[in-house]
Amino acid sequence: MNWESKKILLTGGTGSFGKKFTEIMLNEYHPARLVIFSRDELKQFDMKKKYDDPCLRYFLGDVRNPERILQSTVDIDIIVHAAAMKQVPACEYNPEESVLTNVIGAKNIIDAAIKNMVGKVIAISSDKAVNPVNLYGATKLVAEKLFIQGNCYAGKKDIRFSCTRYGNVSGSRGSVIPLFREQKMSGKLTITDERMTRFLLTLDQGIRFVIKCIESMRGGEIFVPKLQAVKIMDIADVISPGCEKKFTGIRSGEKIHEIMISEDEARHTVEYDNMYIVKPEYPYWMSERDERGVNLPDGFKCSSDSIGFMGLPQIDELLKRTT
Repeated sequence: MNWESKKILLTGGTGSFGKKFTEIMLNEYHPARLVIFSRDELKQFDMKKKYDDPCLRYFLGDVRNPERILQSTVDIDIIVHAAAMKQVPACEYNPEESVLTNVIGAKNIIDAAIKNMVGKVIAISSDKAVNPVNLYGATKLVAEKLFIQGNCYAGKKDIRFSCTRYGNVSGSRGSVIPLFREQKMSGKLTITDERMTRFLLTLDQGIRFVIKCIESMRGGEIFVPKLQAVKIMDIADVISPGCEKKFTGIRSGEKIHEIMISEDEARHTVEYDNMYIVKPEYPYWMSERDERGVNLPDGFKCSSDSIGFMGLPQIDELLKRTT
C-alpha cells in the first residue's frame, strides 16, 4: 500500500491515540495529507506546536455534526475513526451524550464516507463491546454493528468499513498504570477488586495493529490482536512492590474479566498467527476473500481469565515502554 499518496482523516485526532498515530505517520509513512479532526481548539493549538508538517491539516468539529463531517471527508482516501467518549463512569452518568458521540457520531462517519466515496474506513472499538455491561460497551457494540453493516449500505461502491477491537492501552486515560505510579508516592494503592484481569497493550502496539489492518482490510472484518492478559495485582506489585493495597469495590459498569471474542462470535472467527478476524455473517463474504485462517474450536472464548497471563518480567518490560 502506497501511504505517500493517501489522504487520511483522523477523528479524535488530539487524543492519546491520535497524537501517537500522527507521530508514526509523519516519521514512517509520510501521507499526502493527514487531517486532525477534533473539537478541542486548545489541544489542536498545543498539538500544532509539536507536529508542524506540510501534510497536516487541523479541522475543528464534532462527529455529532453531520454537515461538518461531510465537509471534512471531501477528497479523503482513509478514515481512522478514534473519536469517542471512553470513560465508563462518565458514560454511565451522561448516557445521552455517550449515545450522541459514540453511536450517532459513527452513523455520521458512515454516511459521509459513502457520499464522498472514501475508500477505507476503520473504527477503533473496545473489548468492552463484547457482552457489554456498561453504556460505553453498549455504544461501542452498536457502533461496530453500524460499521460492519455499512458495507451493505455502500452497495457496489468501492468503499470498505472494518473495525479493530483491543483491550486497555497502558498509560492512556483511565489506565491504572498512571494512577498506581502516582499513588506509589503515598505508599498506598487503591484497587477495586483483587481478582480483576485485563488485556493490555502499549499505545505503539495498538496503532501499528490498526495500520496493519488498514493495509489488509477487505471490508466487514473485526480485527482482534492476540494479546496476553494481566492480573491487576501483578501490575500493582511490579509498579510499587510492598505498598499497602486498599480494596474499594467494583465500580458501576465494571467487569471482573474482559472478553475479546465471545463464544458466539467464535463460531464465525478465524485465527491467524498474530490476530483473529471476526467475519461478517454475509453469504458472499467468504467467496470473495482468500481465506487462510484457521477456524476456532467449539466452545472457544477469548477472555482475560482464560488466556495466558503475562509474567512479572513481561509486565515490567511493558511498563518500561509506557510513558
